[in-house]
Amino acid sequence: MHYSLHRFIIKFPQWALAFFAILLVSFYWFVIAEKRYVSRATVVLESPQVATPEFSLSSLMGSGGGGNTHDLLLLREHLLSVDMLRQLDEELNIRGHYTEHGDIFAKLHNRDAPIEDLHKYYLRRVEVELDEYAGVLNVQVEAYTPEFAHEMTTLLLEAGENHMNEMGHRLADEQVRFLEQQMVRLDERFSETRQALLEYQNEYGLVSPTDTVASINQVVATLEADLARLQAQRNALSSFQSAQSPELRQVERNISALRDQIIEQRDRIAQASGDSLNSVSAEYETLELQAQFAQETYSSALAALENTRLEAARQLKQVSVLQSPLMPEYPTKPDRLYNSSVFAIITIFLAFILSMLMMIIKDHRD
Repeated sequence: MHYSLHRFIIKFPQWALAFFAILLVSFYWFVIAEKRYVSRATVVLESPQVATPEFSLSSLMGSGGGGNTHDLLLLREHLLSVDMLRQLDEELNIRGHYTEHGDIFAKLHNRDAPIEDLHKYYLRRVEVELDEYAGVLNVQVEAYTPEFAHEMTTLLLEAGENHMNEMGHRLADEQVRFLEQQMVRLDERFSETRQALLEYQNEYGLVSPTDTVASINQVVATLEADLARLQAQRNALSSFQSAQSPELRQVERNISALRDQIIEQRDRIAQASGDSLNSVSAEYETLELQAQFAQETYSSALAALENTRLEAARQLKQVSVLQSPLMPEYPTKPDRLYNSSVFAIITIFLAFILSMLMMIIKDHRD
Protein backbone atom coordinates (compact mmCIF):
# COMPACT_ATOMS: atom_id res chain seq x y z
CA MET A 1 0.00 0.00 0.00
CA HIS A 2 2.70 2.43 1.00
CA TYR A 3 4.85 1.28 -1.90
CA SER A 4 2.03 1.83 -4.41
CA LEU A 5 1.33 5.27 -3.00
CA HIS A 6 5.01 6.13 -3.19
CA ARG A 7 5.19 5.03 -6.83
CA PHE A 8 2.05 7.05 -7.67
CA ILE A 9 3.57 10.19 -6.12
CA ILE A 10 6.80 9.72 -8.03
CA LYS A 11 5.06 8.96 -11.32
CA PHE A 12 2.31 11.60 -11.06
CA PRO A 13 3.58 14.32 -8.73
CA GLN A 14 1.15 16.90 -10.17
CA TRP A 15 -1.89 14.79 -9.25
CA ALA A 16 -0.49 13.99 -5.84
CA LEU A 17 0.04 17.68 -5.21
CA ALA A 18 -3.47 18.47 -6.47
CA PHE A 19 -5.14 15.87 -4.22
CA PHE A 20 -3.09 17.01 -1.25
CA ALA A 21 -4.11 20.64 -1.84
CA ILE A 22 -7.76 19.64 -2.17
CA LEU A 23 -7.63 17.70 1.09
CA LEU A 24 -5.86 20.55 2.85
CA VAL A 25 -8.28 23.20 1.64
CA SER A 26 -11.30 21.01 2.36
CA PHE A 27 -10.00 20.40 5.88
CA TYR A 28 -9.72 24.14 6.35
CA TRP A 29 -13.22 24.89 5.11
CA PHE A 30 -14.98 22.07 6.92
CA VAL A 31 -12.98 21.98 10.17
CA ILE A 32 -10.99 25.14 10.80
CA ALA A 33 -13.06 27.92 9.17
CA GLU A 34 -15.18 29.59 11.82
CA LYS A 35 -18.87 30.11 11.11
CA ARG A 36 -20.18 33.58 10.37
CA TYR A 37 -23.69 35.00 10.74
CA VAL A 38 -25.18 37.18 8.01
CA SER A 39 -27.69 39.97 8.63
CA ARG A 40 -29.49 41.34 5.57
CA ALA A 41 -31.66 44.37 4.94
CA THR A 42 -33.31 45.91 1.88
CA VAL A 43 -34.01 49.64 1.81
CA VAL A 44 -35.28 52.32 -0.55
CA LEU A 45 -34.97 56.10 -0.36
CA GLU A 46 -38.15 58.13 -0.36
CA SER A 47 -38.89 61.85 -0.13
CA PRO A 48 -42.05 63.28 1.44
CA GLN A 49 -44.49 64.62 -1.13
CA VAL A 50 -44.66 68.32 -0.26
CA ALA A 51 -46.62 70.46 -2.70
CA THR A 52 -44.65 73.49 -3.83
CA PRO A 53 -45.64 76.44 -6.00
CA GLU A 54 -44.45 76.66 -9.59
CA PHE A 55 -42.09 79.52 -8.72
CA SER A 56 -39.02 77.94 -7.17
CA LEU A 57 -35.47 78.88 -6.36
CA SER A 58 -34.27 75.76 -8.16
CA SER A 59 -35.88 77.01 -11.37
CA LEU A 60 -34.13 80.36 -10.96
CA MET A 61 -30.74 78.76 -10.32
CA GLY A 62 -31.22 76.16 -13.07
CA SER A 63 -30.66 73.28 -10.69
CA GLY A 64 -31.99 69.84 -11.41
CA GLY A 65 -32.66 66.98 -9.06
CA GLY A 66 -31.10 63.60 -9.58
CA GLY A 67 -33.16 60.45 -9.67
CA ASN A 68 -33.67 57.95 -6.89
CA THR A 69 -30.88 55.78 -8.33
CA HIS A 70 -28.42 58.64 -7.91
CA ASP A 71 -29.42 59.03 -4.25
CA LEU A 72 -29.07 55.29 -3.67
CA LEU A 73 -25.58 55.36 -5.17
CA LEU A 74 -24.63 58.21 -2.85
CA LEU A 75 -25.98 56.22 0.10
CA ARG A 76 -24.06 53.12 -1.01
CA GLU A 77 -20.78 55.03 -1.24
CA HIS A 78 -21.29 56.48 2.23
CA LEU A 79 -22.09 53.09 3.76
CA LEU A 80 -18.85 51.72 2.35
CA SER A 81 -16.76 54.80 3.18
CA VAL A 82 -14.00 55.21 5.75
CA ASP A 83 -16.15 57.75 7.61
CA MET A 84 -18.84 55.12 8.07
CA LEU A 85 -16.20 52.65 9.24
CA ARG A 86 -14.92 55.10 11.86
CA GLN A 87 -18.43 55.65 13.21
CA LEU A 88 -19.09 51.91 13.42
CA ASP A 89 -15.78 51.35 15.19
CA GLU A 90 -16.54 54.09 17.72
CA GLU A 91 -20.01 52.78 18.54
CA LEU A 92 -19.61 49.01 18.11
CA ASN A 93 -15.85 48.41 18.46
CA ILE A 94 -15.37 46.63 15.15
CA ARG A 95 -11.66 46.11 15.81
CA GLY A 96 -12.37 44.18 18.98
CA HIS A 97 -15.03 41.93 17.46
CA TYR A 98 -13.10 40.91 14.37
CA THR A 99 -9.80 40.35 16.20
CA GLU A 100 -11.32 38.25 18.99
CA HIS A 101 -13.26 35.99 16.62
CA GLY A 102 -12.44 34.12 13.44
CA ASP A 103 -9.84 31.65 12.27
CA ILE A 104 -6.29 32.48 11.31
CA PHE A 105 -7.19 33.32 7.71
CA ALA A 106 -10.46 35.19 8.31
CA LYS A 107 -9.85 37.24 11.46
CA LEU A 108 -8.43 40.75 11.78
CA HIS A 109 -4.96 40.04 13.08
CA ASN A 110 -3.98 43.45 14.37
CA ARG A 111 -6.36 45.39 16.62
CA ASP A 112 -4.34 48.55 15.95
CA ALA A 113 -4.18 48.03 12.20
CA PRO A 114 -4.00 51.19 10.04
CA ILE A 115 -7.31 52.53 8.87
CA GLU A 116 -6.47 51.53 5.28
CA ASP A 117 -6.04 47.86 6.26
CA LEU A 118 -9.12 47.98 8.45
CA HIS A 119 -11.14 49.42 5.58
CA LYS A 120 -10.02 46.59 3.27
CA TYR A 121 -11.16 44.07 5.88
CA TYR A 122 -14.42 46.01 6.34
CA LEU A 123 -15.20 45.71 2.61
CA ARG A 124 -14.78 41.92 2.93
CA ARG A 125 -17.44 41.77 5.66
CA VAL A 126 -19.93 44.39 4.42
CA GLU A 127 -21.63 44.20 1.04
CA VAL A 128 -23.97 46.88 -0.34
CA GLU A 129 -25.50 46.19 -3.75
CA LEU A 130 -27.78 48.40 -5.84
CA ASP A 131 -30.68 46.71 -7.60
CA GLU A 132 -31.28 49.21 -10.42
CA TYR A 133 -34.35 47.37 -11.73
CA ALA A 134 -36.18 47.40 -8.39
CA GLY A 135 -34.60 50.68 -7.24
CA VAL A 136 -33.55 49.27 -3.87
CA LEU A 137 -30.33 48.84 -1.92
CA ASN A 138 -29.42 45.43 -0.48
CA VAL A 139 -27.20 45.54 2.61
CA GLN A 140 -25.42 42.44 3.91
CA VAL A 141 -23.18 42.24 6.99
CA GLU A 142 -21.11 39.26 8.12
CA ALA A 143 -20.13 38.89 11.77
CA TYR A 144 -19.20 36.14 14.17
CA THR A 145 -22.23 36.60 16.43
CA PRO A 146 -25.85 37.15 15.33
CA GLU A 147 -26.27 40.08 17.73
CA PHE A 148 -23.28 41.96 16.35
CA ALA A 149 -24.37 41.40 12.74
CA HIS A 150 -27.86 42.72 13.54
CA GLU A 151 -26.57 45.75 15.46
CA MET A 152 -24.12 46.61 12.71
CA THR A 153 -26.79 46.45 9.99
CA THR A 154 -29.20 48.56 12.04
CA LEU A 155 -26.57 51.20 12.67
CA LEU A 156 -25.66 51.29 8.98
CA LEU A 157 -29.26 52.11 8.05
CA GLU A 158 -29.64 54.76 10.75
CA ALA A 159 -26.34 56.45 9.93
CA GLY A 160 -27.10 56.35 6.20
CA GLU A 161 -30.47 58.03 6.71
CA ASN A 162 -28.94 60.75 8.89
CA HIS A 163 -26.21 61.38 6.32
CA MET A 164 -28.69 61.79 3.44
CA ASN A 165 -30.81 64.18 5.52
CA GLU A 166 -27.80 66.27 6.52
CA MET A 167 -26.69 66.49 2.90
CA GLY A 168 -30.08 67.73 1.70
CA HIS A 169 -30.63 70.09 4.62
CA ARG A 170 -27.17 71.62 4.30
CA LEU A 171 -27.91 72.85 0.78
CA ALA A 172 -31.40 74.03 1.72
CA ASP A 173 -30.10 75.89 4.79
CA GLU A 174 -27.47 77.67 2.72
CA GLN A 175 -30.12 78.74 0.23
CA VAL A 176 -32.41 79.99 3.00
CA ARG A 177 -29.60 81.96 4.64
CA PHE A 178 -28.68 83.53 1.29
CA LEU A 179 -32.29 84.54 0.61
CA GLU A 180 -32.74 85.92 4.12
CA GLN A 181 -29.68 88.14 3.61
CA GLN A 182 -31.07 89.30 0.28
CA MET A 183 -34.44 89.99 1.91
CA VAL A 184 -32.84 92.47 4.30
CA ARG A 185 -31.17 94.32 1.44
CA LEU A 186 -34.30 94.32 -0.73
CA ASP A 187 -36.45 95.51 2.17
CA GLU A 188 -34.13 98.47 2.74
CA ARG A 189 -34.17 99.28 -0.97
CA PHE A 190 -37.96 99.06 -1.13
CA SER A 191 -38.33 101.36 1.89
CA GLU A 192 -35.89 103.87 0.40
CA THR A 193 -37.69 104.06 -2.95
CA ARG A 194 -41.11 104.44 -1.28
CA GLN A 195 -39.79 107.17 1.00
CA ALA A 196 -38.22 109.03 -1.95
CA LEU A 197 -41.56 108.89 -3.78
CA LEU A 198 -43.47 110.25 -0.77
CA GLU A 199 -40.99 113.07 -0.23
CA TYR A 200 -41.25 114.07 -3.89
CA GLN A 201 -45.05 114.13 -3.68
CA ASN A 202 -44.93 116.28 -0.54
CA GLU A 203 -42.37 118.66 -2.05
CA TYR A 204 -44.64 119.59 -4.98
CA GLY A 205 -47.98 119.06 -3.26
CA LEU A 206 -49.11 116.60 -5.92
CA VAL A 207 -50.27 113.08 -5.30
CA SER A 208 -49.78 112.21 -8.99
CA PRO A 209 -48.13 114.78 -11.29
CA THR A 210 -48.93 112.55 -14.26
CA ASP A 211 -52.66 112.77 -13.56
CA THR A 212 -52.32 116.55 -13.05
CA VAL A 213 -50.64 116.96 -16.46
CA ALA A 214 -53.41 114.90 -18.06
CA SER A 215 -56.07 117.10 -16.39
CA ILE A 216 -54.36 120.32 -17.59
CA ASN A 217 -54.13 118.91 -21.11
CA GLN A 218 -57.87 118.26 -20.96
CA VAL A 219 -58.47 121.87 -19.83
CA VAL A 220 -56.27 123.22 -22.66
CA ALA A 221 -58.16 121.12 -25.19
CA THR A 222 -61.48 122.52 -23.90
CA LEU A 223 -60.18 126.11 -24.04
CA GLU A 224 -58.89 125.62 -27.57
CA ALA A 225 -62.31 124.33 -28.63
CA ASP A 226 -63.93 127.44 -27.11
CA LEU A 227 -61.33 129.63 -28.83
CA ALA A 228 -62.10 128.09 -32.20
CA ARG A 229 -65.83 128.64 -31.64
CA LEU A 230 -65.31 132.34 -30.72
CA GLN A 231 -63.01 132.89 -33.71
CA ALA A 232 -65.71 131.51 -35.99
CA GLN A 233 -68.24 133.79 -34.31
CA ARG A 234 -65.92 136.78 -34.79
CA ASN A 235 -65.52 136.02 -38.47
CA ALA A 236 -69.27 135.79 -38.86
CA LEU A 237 -69.90 139.12 -37.03
CA SER A 238 -67.16 140.97 -38.92
CA SER A 239 -68.93 140.26 -42.20
CA PHE A 240 -71.84 142.59 -41.39
CA GLN A 241 -70.76 144.63 -38.33
CA SER A 242 -68.12 147.29 -37.88
CA ALA A 243 -65.00 146.69 -35.82
CA GLN A 244 -66.25 149.15 -33.19
CA SER A 245 -69.52 147.37 -32.56
CA PRO A 246 -69.98 146.38 -28.89
CA GLU A 247 -70.79 142.76 -29.74
CA LEU A 248 -67.71 142.29 -31.92
CA ARG A 249 -65.46 143.98 -29.36
CA GLN A 250 -66.83 141.65 -26.64
CA VAL A 251 -65.98 138.62 -28.79
CA GLU A 252 -62.45 139.98 -29.32
CA ARG A 253 -62.00 140.38 -25.56
CA ASN A 254 -63.19 136.81 -24.99
CA ILE A 255 -60.78 135.51 -27.63
CA SER A 256 -57.90 137.40 -26.03
CA ALA A 257 -58.79 136.06 -22.59
CA LEU A 258 -58.94 132.49 -23.89
CA ARG A 259 -55.54 132.85 -25.56
CA ASP A 260 -54.00 134.14 -22.34
CA GLN A 261 -55.55 131.29 -20.39
CA ILE A 262 -54.27 128.70 -22.88
CA ILE A 263 -50.75 130.17 -22.73
CA GLU A 264 -50.85 130.15 -18.91
CA GLN A 265 -51.94 126.50 -18.77
CA ARG A 266 -49.36 125.47 -21.31
CA ASP A 267 -46.67 127.27 -19.33
CA ARG A 268 -47.66 125.19 -16.30
CA ILE A 269 -46.93 122.04 -18.27
CA ALA A 270 -43.75 123.09 -20.06
CA GLN A 271 -41.53 126.13 -19.86
CA ALA A 272 -37.89 126.96 -20.54
CA SER A 273 -37.01 127.57 -16.87
CA GLY A 274 -38.43 126.62 -13.51
CA ASP A 275 -40.13 123.41 -12.24
CA SER A 276 -42.61 122.77 -15.02
CA LEU A 277 -45.09 119.94 -14.66
CA ASN A 278 -43.60 117.92 -17.49
CA SER A 279 -40.19 117.67 -15.76
CA VAL A 280 -41.91 117.05 -12.42
CA SER A 281 -44.01 114.32 -14.01
CA ALA A 282 -40.99 112.71 -15.70
CA GLU A 283 -39.04 112.60 -12.42
CA TYR A 284 -42.12 111.27 -10.64
CA GLU A 285 -42.54 108.46 -13.19
CA THR A 286 -38.88 107.48 -12.72
CA LEU A 287 -39.29 107.32 -8.93
CA GLU A 288 -42.55 105.42 -9.30
CA LEU A 289 -40.98 102.83 -11.61
CA GLN A 290 -38.10 102.34 -9.18
CA ALA A 291 -40.56 101.84 -6.32
CA GLN A 292 -42.63 99.35 -8.36
CA PHE A 293 -39.52 97.40 -9.38
CA ALA A 294 -38.31 97.27 -5.78
CA GLN A 295 -41.74 96.05 -4.67
CA GLU A 296 -41.90 93.33 -7.33
CA THR A 297 -38.36 92.18 -6.52
CA TYR A 298 -39.20 92.08 -2.83
CA SER A 299 -42.37 90.06 -3.49
CA SER A 300 -40.46 87.59 -5.69
CA ALA A 301 -37.81 87.14 -3.02
CA LEU A 302 -40.50 86.49 -0.41
CA ALA A 303 -42.04 83.79 -2.62
CA ALA A 304 -38.61 82.25 -3.25
CA LEU A 305 -37.83 82.23 0.47
CA GLU A 306 -41.06 80.45 1.40
CA ASN A 307 -40.63 77.95 -1.43
CA THR A 308 -37.05 77.22 -0.39
CA ARG A 309 -38.23 76.46 3.13
CA LEU A 310 -40.64 73.94 1.63
CA GLU A 311 -37.78 72.55 -0.45
CA ALA A 312 -35.91 71.84 2.79
CA ALA A 313 -38.73 69.53 3.84
CA ARG A 314 -38.99 67.99 0.37
CA GLN A 315 -35.28 67.19 0.29
CA LEU A 316 -35.60 65.09 3.44
CA LYS A 317 -34.56 61.57 2.53
CA GLN A 318 -36.22 58.81 4.46
CA VAL A 319 -34.71 55.34 4.38
CA SER A 320 -37.77 53.13 4.04
CA VAL A 321 -37.01 49.57 5.10
CA LEU A 322 -38.48 46.90 2.86
CA GLN A 323 -36.66 44.11 4.70
CA SER A 324 -35.74 44.98 8.27
CA PRO A 325 -32.28 43.94 9.52
CA LEU A 326 -32.39 40.20 9.97
CA MET A 327 -31.48 38.65 13.30
CA PRO A 328 -29.75 35.48 11.99
CA GLU A 329 -30.63 32.24 13.72
CA TYR A 330 -27.91 30.07 12.16
CA PRO A 331 -24.63 30.75 10.34
CA THR A 332 -24.72 30.82 6.54
CA LYS A 333 -21.08 31.69 5.93
CA PRO A 334 -18.68 30.42 4.82
CA ASP A 335 -20.11 28.35 1.95
CA ARG A 336 -18.03 25.32 2.87
CA LEU A 337 -19.20 22.88 0.21
CA TYR A 338 -19.23 25.50 -2.54
CA ASN A 339 -15.76 26.82 -1.73
CA SER A 340 -14.29 23.33 -1.49
CA SER A 341 -15.95 22.21 -4.72
CA VAL A 342 -14.80 25.24 -6.68
CA PHE A 343 -11.24 24.84 -5.42
CA ALA A 344 -11.26 21.14 -6.24
CA ILE A 345 -12.55 21.71 -9.79
CA ILE A 346 -9.98 24.41 -10.49
CA THR A 347 -7.16 22.35 -9.00
CA ILE A 348 -8.08 19.22 -11.01
CA PHE A 349 -8.34 21.33 -14.17
CA LEU A 350 -4.88 22.82 -13.58
CA ALA A 351 -3.42 19.38 -12.77
CA PHE A 352 -4.93 18.02 -16.00
CA ILE A 353 -3.37 20.84 -18.02
CA LEU A 354 -0.02 20.25 -16.33
CA SER A 355 -0.23 16.53 -17.11
CA MET A 356 -0.93 17.27 -20.75
CA LEU A 357 2.05 19.62 -20.91
CA MET A 358 4.30 17.01 -19.30
CA MET A 359 3.12 14.36 -21.78
CA ILE A 360 3.78 16.71 -24.70
CA ILE A 361 7.27 17.45 -23.43
CA LYS A 362 7.97 13.74 -22.91
CA ASP A 363 6.81 12.88 -26.43
CA HIS A 364 9.10 15.53 -27.92
CA ARG A 365 12.06 14.16 -25.97
CA ASP A 366 11.38 10.70 -27.21
